[in-house]
Amino acid sequence: MSAIRSSKFTHLAVPKTIGNSESDWAVSALPDAVLLYGGSAKLDHAARVPGDDVVLLVIGCGDAINYRNFAAASVRASKGVTHLSIDLTRATAEEILLAAEGCLLGSDTPSEYKKPTTELVAIELVVSEQHLGTDIASSLNLASRIVQARQIINTPANDLWPEKLAETCITASHGLAIELEVWDEVRLAKENCGGILGVGKGSERPPRLIKMSYRGGGKHLGLVGKGITFDTGGLSLKPAESMVGMKYDMAGAATVMAAVLAIAEQKLALDVTAILCVAENMPSGQATRPGDVLTMRNGKTVEVLNTDAEGRLVMADGLSILTEMNVDHIVDVATLTGAATIALGNRYAGVMGHGEAVNLVQAAAVEAGELMWEMPLPAELRPLLDSDIADLTNVKIGNRAGGMLIAGWFLSEFVKPEASWAHLDIAGPANNDGGPFGSTPKGASGVAIRTLVQMAKNLSLS
Repeated sequence: MSAIRSSKFTHLAVPKTIGNSESDWAVSALPDAVLLYGGSAKLDHAARVPGDDVVLLVIGCGDAINYRNFAAASVRASKGVTHLSIDLTRATAEEILLAAEGCLLGSDTPSEYKKPTTELVAIELVVSEQHLGTDIASSLNLASRIVQARQIINTPANDLWPEKLAETCITASHGLAIELEVWDEVRLAKENCGGILGVGKGSERPPRLIKMSYRGGGKHLGLVGKGITFDTGGLSLKPAESMVGMKYDMAGAATVMAAVLAIAEQKLALDVTAILCVAENMPSGQATRPGDVLTMRNGKTVEVLNTDAEGRLVMADGLSILTEMNVDHIVDVATLTGAATIALGNRYAGVMGHGEAVNLVQAAAVEAGELMWEMPLPAELRPLLDSDIADLTNVKIGNRAGGMLIAGWFLSEFVKPEASWAHLDIAGPANNDGGPFGSTPKGASGVAIRTLVQMAKNLSLS
């Protein structure tokens, strides 16, 4: 083993699968030692097996090796190790790229609020001779943007409010071919963005709309991200236990931001316009009341029956802007409903919509290795949004059925019926409040960034 590694690297991560495949060469060579020290093929399981010149980190990979997850688990298992080698000698060039990505994604998300533990100084990817020249820069760039988004999403609301998020976008865009506009509350009023203003009016920190434009030529992809920097529920106040974690309610906006940054870095041949709809949902004497009527960007009126169904209100204005621009495809991303978690659990995002965009998102998610599930928009649910005094309501009070789907129906009112539009409800997987798994750490996951970038790649080649 020492012949394929640099001598300063004291730990070598190797995979173990059920039944042991060709890639398990190191495990197969030391079956008794691996068994003695608790080596297992159980996903993400790690065991340290001492050797003469190296400590093996035996990483469980289940039925087959997912190299992104294998590398991520290897990094997590290396606590206290400063120099780690990862065995990729049986990996293809594409699998090496996935592993490079996993090395960054598997690390703890950096936090300025907590002292770091011992950190890895260096990671060595041990590859076969034929793959020594593999360029991993693009994988590292994408992974870096995902980590950046995780850091932003994890930031507590006392340090991240609408104006601050706008400043973060400006700073992150420096040096890239991205044109950026920030609409303050005065501009939002001039632009008739009644949804964003209505949600943000209860906070002392006024709302913002952030428009990021990248022009690479070709198809035009429109993105919308929900950016509620903290969601108390407004006057329809959440109970205390439901308010914990509401700093994550701007994950959609951070996802869209990171995707545009990665697309610009890769100089993909398409146009992208992203709208980040950013507000803080707070109760006050100025806050929107249940029963108030808001006029949205596209002129439709909405009777607000529950101020805690606020995400769809800000998203409506963003969708309306992209509809006016006649973009080729629209994808919106939001931690929109608790109902999505009830229906799909904590690891799947729900996909709704109509037209080609739904299939494009689904195909990109498979390629990117992200879990998404298409959900219907049943016609019988639409009447639940009927209002006696406005064009529609934002919820049906007392209804407990199909909450995710009803929210999807609401958003559909702000795109054309013939539009290529997909809505991603990432309420479940956006925040991992359990232990780390695969390439997902505890806390913000950065879900859907890889899918959006992969979709953009596919469009740039079509």
